[in-house]
Amino acid sequence: MKSYIAELHSHTVLSPCAEVEMIPPLIVRAAIERGIDLLAVTDHNASANVVAVQKAAQGTDLRVLPGMELQTREEVHLLCLFDTLEQLEAWQSLVNEHLPSLENDSKYFGEQFVVDETGEFIRRETQLLLTSTDFSLEEAIAAVHALEGLAIPAHIDRKANGLLEILGFVPEGAQVEALELSRHVTAEVAPLRYPQIHGYPLVRDGDAHRLNEFLGVNEFLLESPTLAEVKLALRRENGREHRFRSG
Repeated sequence: MKSYIAELHSHTVLSPCAEVEMIPPLIVRAAIERGIDLLAVTDHNASANVVAVQKAAQGTDLRVLPGMELQTREEVHLLCLFDTLEQLEAWQSLVNEHLPSLENDSKYFGEQFVVDETGEFIRRETQLLLTSTDFSLEEAIAAVHALEGLAIPAHIDRKANGLLEILGFVPEGAQVEALELSRHVTAEVAPLRYPQIHGYPLVRDGDAHRLNEFLGVNEFLLESPTLAEVKLALRRENGREHRFRSG
């Protein structure tokens, strides 16, 4: 088995909050320089730049997982990770049905660029992405699972869009594989501060909008970089492991 250093939560220029420097070749280079070999691209309610980052990573040791950061109707952020582009495309089609029909105001919310693997401009995304879907948290998690994806509430302790700050608890019916902590609280302190998360596997926030924000602190011992293996590692089953890398 191999140890994979993972960044589970990063945005490209399609995300309204991302810096222009977050283009595929620079993302790949920054990840490799930091020893990261498992990366998830998770733009806000969108996925059009995932394939570009995957193409930019071809010929390297970096594996790019298809993903999305969904905003539920409660305004909770949920990481939605998949193994294949086909799963992600099915998920994006479903999300589109649950987004309000609003046009992006680039002067207020910022540009939403779709680019190719070199970072060259392809088009602007005109659908407003910086908004909530009408999925409830439980509905979104169930829909991700129906597509055999992995659902992780993001930066749960953060005041903006964090599960604990918004709801105050993990809903009993929400079958999540893990919870993501922001970079502002440690895995040791979090269960003491938030006893309601006791017993859930914890991963570290990789909510990177800039290249210098990559952390690469999630280390997985896996046979292969697949979600099935990641799930085993989160549960620490069959010799798979997850731990936080220091430094």
